Amino acid sequence: MSNDTNSGQSTPDDAWSIATRVVSQGRPLPAPGAPVNDGITLSSTFHAGGELDYGRVGNPTWTALEETLANLEHARGALTFPAGQAAINAVLELVPVGGIVVAPEHPYSGTRGRMHELAQAGRFSLRSYRAEPDADLTDALTGAHLLWIESPTNPLLEISDIEKLSQQAHQYGTSISENATGAIVAMDATFATPYFVQPLSLGVDIVVHSATKYLAGHSDVLMGAIAANDEHLLSLLHTHRTLSGAIPGPFEAYLTLRGIRTLALRMEKSVANAGIIAQRLSEHPRVSKVRYPGLASHPGHGLAMATTGACAVISFDVASAQQAEAIADSTTLWVHATSIGGVESLIERRARWPFEHPDIPAELIRLSVGIEDVDDLWNDLNRAINENS
Repeated sequence: MSNDTNSGQSTPDDAWSIATRVVSQGRPLPAPGAPVNDGITLSSTFHAGGELDYGRVGNPTWTALEETLANLEHARGALTFPAGQAAINAVLELVPVGGIVVAPEHPYSGTRGRMHELAQAGRFSLRSYRAEPDADLTDALTGAHLLWIESPTNPLLEISDIEKLSQQAHQYGTSISENATGAIVAMDATFATPYFVQPLSLGVDIVVHSATKYLAGHSDVLMGAIAANDEHLLSLLHTHRTLSGAIPGPFEAYLTLRGIRTLALRMEKSVANAGIIAQRLSEHPRVSKVRYPGLASHPGHGLAMATTGACAVISFDVASAQQAEAIADSTTLWVHATSIGGVESLIERRARWPFEHPDIPAELIRLSVGIEDVDDLWNDLNRAINENS
């Protein structure tokens, strides 16, 4: 578990932007002949008498990453996990047996699948809500122990009022932390990343990331992370990670921190590309609907631009599932694969996965927009759409 100081450098003052901090944090103490980057610590055990004693409890390579994430989120601490799903599971384990979880109807499919599995097993009760800018969850949150927020949702890109829902959870929910009032609020901020939003400043208690995606950024590592200010929650999550063995590898932690160094550049380019492509799709005669918070036509546009930003994922509908599959199969530059957040642009028909929510249109195509030349991306996508219409 990290603290407020990175591995060697004092935390910079608030004058340093996040574009600077993604580069500067998590580095060793500057000294003549010292390395600029922390190395990879490959040891399962440590000499007695120090801060670490066994590799399942902590690792210096994790520490550099965790302290960087805590700094970027303005959090007291952060923890890393071997995948985003492991981070999600750790948060769900905070809910007492027989407790109540309130979650959006259309979250990430892995989140939805795990919540429903636990609910069906009697682990907790699940209440669903429609993620809309003006949603009022007073009734759903009464007596609840955990509110889960995803904004934008994946893949419908619905927008929630993070601050309003957090306030309602704390007012009407039931506490599971000795340091908190009301329900715990957890937000999956994978799409936005700390580059665009720090949810803790909006009332969220736990920020969750699939660091596999934009944080690592190169489609070559699996990693999850959480960040929080509540020391009691951090302690509970750390204990869960230690006892469950849900620990990341040092190689993966090193690669994730290496990816964070270019987060600002990648996010700026990806979001700029996404805005152009979304606008062109909205004008395309063979596209029936475009979902993108950066478009003024999106019902959550104003709220998104004031909180998470537009992000770099687009969903759009064509005439049929068969056509959607054909489009994804026939692109040359866009990679037909699942996931988001890499430097390369990805395309897929989301309803091809049997665990997706039945509300997801069969003809919906999800795009993860990368950092390639935007005209090359558009020409490839436009050709695929026109050839398969």
